[in-house]
Amino acid sequence: MKLFFSLFLLVIAADQATKKLAVAFLKDKGQSISIIPDLFSLTYAENRGVAFGLEFAPPIILLLLTALITALVLTYVFRSKNRTALFLVPFALITGGGIGNMIDRITLGRVVDFLYFDLYNGHLFGYYLSLWPIFNVADSAISIGACLLIIFHNKLFPDGSQAATNHVR
Repeated sequence: MKLFFSLFLLVIAADQATKKLAVAFLKDKGQSISIIPDLFSLTYAENRGVAFGLEFAPPIILLLLTALITALVLTYVFRSKNRTALFLVPFALITGGGIGNMIDRITLGRVVDFLYFDLYNGHLFGYYLSLWPIFNVADSAISIGACLLIIFHNKLFPDGSQAATNHVR
């Protein structure tokens, strides 16, 4: 569990520190800082919704939903007997990211985003399209944790019926 809490706290600290820097250096400038021209920049944005800027509920509902999901994940991890790194790392990333964004929702009423990959920006079939949204460290941690759960699903959650059939004589 030491690994879980260390990574969990590291994600929250990195997320909050980078957001403070984004506010200090990007918010009032009104411009992007290009890191890799025409590909990656630091661009300040505020997001009242969830992933990809989707707004499906009032901010208080999003806050309560995030708190509920975080509580459920923490409860699941604490009750599980699995203490392998492969199990703990994805859940630490997901809960750390969730709490990082939840801190923003509580303190600011919105989430600060600042990482932007300009993969495509233009019109497609008559509609303006920005292929990739602006995001933050917490969003990255949640996405990486979810991908790890998907990639290693069979190792983390072995199918009980498969295990039972392996012991048949």
